[in-house]
Amino acid sequence: MNQPIAKAGHGPVLGVETSCDETGVAVFDPARGLLAHTLYSQIRMHADYGGVVPELASRDHVRKLMPLVRETLARAGLGVADLGGVAYTAGPGLVGALLVGATAARALAWSLGLPAIGVHHMEGHLLAPLLEADPPEPPFVALLVSGGHSMLIEVAGIGRYTLLGDTLDDAAGEAFDKTAKLMGLPYPGGPALARLAEQGRPGVFRFARPMTDRPGLDFSFSGLKTQVLLAWQHSDRAEQTRADVARAFEEAIVETLAIKCRRALAQTGARRLVIAGGVGANRRLRAELAEAGAREGFSVHFPRLEFCTDNGAMIALAGALRLAVGQHETPEIRVRPRWDLASLPPVA
Repeated sequence: MNQPIAKAGHGPVLGVETSCDETGVAVFDPARGLLAHTLYSQIRMHADYGGVVPELASRDHVRKLMPLVRETLARAGLGVADLGGVAYTAGPGLVGALLVGATAARALAWSLGLPAIGVHHMEGHLLAPLLEADPPEPPFVALLVSGGHSMLIEVAGIGRYTLLGDTLDDAAGEAFDKTAKLMGLPYPGGPALARLAEQGRPGVFRFARPMTDRPGLDFSFSGLKTQVLLAWQHSDRAEQTRADVARAFEEAIVETLAIKCRRALAQTGARRLVIAGGVGANRRLRAELAEAGAREGFSVHFPRLEFCTDNGAMIALAGALRLAVGQHETPEIRVRPRWDLASLPPVA
């Protein structure tokens, strides 16, 4: 028998994010905005292995999720009886980690007679700038750039997404992490490489801007990674050289992303650009696109730094928008480790 839905789409929405190595919980109220959010990162646990161990990630979500739910509700000044719905990340992501969040969220929703909605992880990132004081309105072009994704999306409305370009191999964030590892930088490699790049000297090394010498909006960073490896292996491997290589690599990634973003804006006629995902926290990328926007007359929208990486706030927001129009899950618990963003239904 289906549990009755008591308050579909009304009241604060609890959001749960457990797609990979961060446990995020938030409460978003459609009338009052974001009320509270908490985040626990597993970085220290995975650092010993140089990357995420899926089974360890799942177990840690089990330990941390419900204490974070209680803490977040307390910060928001709410009890479970005040909630109007529950949202959780249903994919893409690590299947075990996804199942932890989905099972807990669905159990809580069932016990309270509330609607639950499985949120697409990348839609959460795409909508994260809507949490800011001056949110962008569709239509716009979104660059979703993280450890697992580098894609350009034309956004005609919420749930109305057209893929313009995707990565053919490594995503930008993945290229950051792998390049950092081959240069001997600590985990997580991407942020460490970006910090090192700030000490690099301009022009000492120069690497290709992949696939910018031909039409199209797809990305490819595996060849760039090989270029850096060869340059590093044939260098003196001094600390300043490491910083110079890091700077040249970061400049190549950033300029490539900027070129493709400007192409996407020209192709679609959009004048608003949204940057989302973990690489959206990169300072050089933010500065490059802000300068390009001021020069060429388009606006650029970033989420605040704490909402660039995985978090519960973006899931609560995306879930609230869909619950508000009556979308919710059927009783079975399903997660989707692979999930096409373009397959999502629109929000009227």
